[in-house]
Amino acid sequence: MVLKTFGWSFAVTALGLAAAVFYGGWPAFGIVAILSILEISLSFDNAVVNAGILKKMNAFWQKIFLTIGVLIAVFGMRLVFPVVIVAISAKIGPIEAVDLAMNDKDMYQQLVTDAHPSIAAFGGMFLLMIFLDFIFEDRDIKWLAWLERPLAKLGKIDMLSACIALIILVITSMTFATHAHQHGGAHVDKAQTVLVSGVLGLITYMIVGGLSGYFENKLEEEEEAEHEAEEEAKKSGKPVSAVVMAGKAAFFMFLYLEVLDASFSFDGVIGAFAITNDIVLMALGLGIGAMYVRSLTVYLVRQGTLDDYVYLEHGAHYAIGALAVILLVTIQYEINEIITGLVGVVLIAWSFWSSVRRNNRLAAEGGDGAQAEVGAGV
Repeated sequence: MVLKTFGWSFAVTALGLAAAVFYGGWPAFGIVAILSILEISLSFDNAVVNAGILKKMNAFWQKIFLTIGVLIAVFGMRLVFPVVIVAISAKIGPIEAVDLAMNDKDMYQQLVTDAHPSIAAFGGMFLLMIFLDFIFEDRDIKWLAWLERPLAKLGKIDMLSACIALIILVITSMTFATHAHQHGGAHVDKAQTVLVSGVLGLITYMIVGGLSGYFENKLEEEEEAEHEAEEEAKKSGKPVSAVVMAGKAAFFMFLYLEVLDASFSFDGVIGAFAITNDIVLMALGLGIGAMYVRSLTVYLVRQGTLDDYVYLEHGAHYAIGALAVILLVTIQYEINEIITGLVGVVLIAWSFWSSVRRNNRLAAEGGDGAQAEVGAGV
């Protein structure tokens, strides 16, 4: 099972490390290995959240996620994305940006660093909305019940998540306006950049999340009437409409997964510049890490890990909230990537430990206790 799920990841690791040695010798090998570990540690929470979405898809779309999705994640976000950032921020063509990446690595790194406020604002707002929508939803199973119960009651207020996210964004951008005023207005544009990028992140979340949610609800409606539809199809000889709805629902969930992965990868791409400004080594290292995140996602789905350890999804969403805050803070202050990675790992490890405790308690109490425990939290 492990070899089947992680086989491609092992193969890509071997090829990637061999390519690194061929490209830059053993120092390049070390850099690629470090970048791979960095990407995996920063993106473990991504895998848990992805698994929660992926388990709703059929085998076909899971395969699409592992093939086309990997190409988008590895080549799109880890190789093309940094070049696009440079091209947009420096107002140069993509070919010039590639030339900079290959031949003037210091200038390339500087341009990506200059673009960081807009990247962090966009990604931070997208991830913040995921976190807020999660904690304001009333769930049967609660992890930190003392916190989640009152938040679920507040969540009945319409558009609360969007309002809170916009308030945080305005405060963030105003902080930069004040900062710019104190320094002779040198960074005035940064406040506007943060505001516009953050709003675009919010809009992206609402469009993609809204469409995936809409089609998911449609899919559930179709599934409820599945037997009737099948009977109708047999009589008329026409295809069942549920298949079409499943396709649309899965497509938009796939799109949502890709935007989610993009938002998660922001910190990895930016953090990679602390280790190297060589675009080839960066693509190799982060690409290997992205493959493991993909394989881990599928492993969690096929093993039913999220069903067995019910608080894992909670821990991952709290890690998303922490990452969103960290991204917004990094617009102004530098935060070490080790701290970013550790926050996610600690929260997920805590939620896993809580899940194990809950399972042991339910096993000790027997089947009757299981019903009583639902929604009790820890």
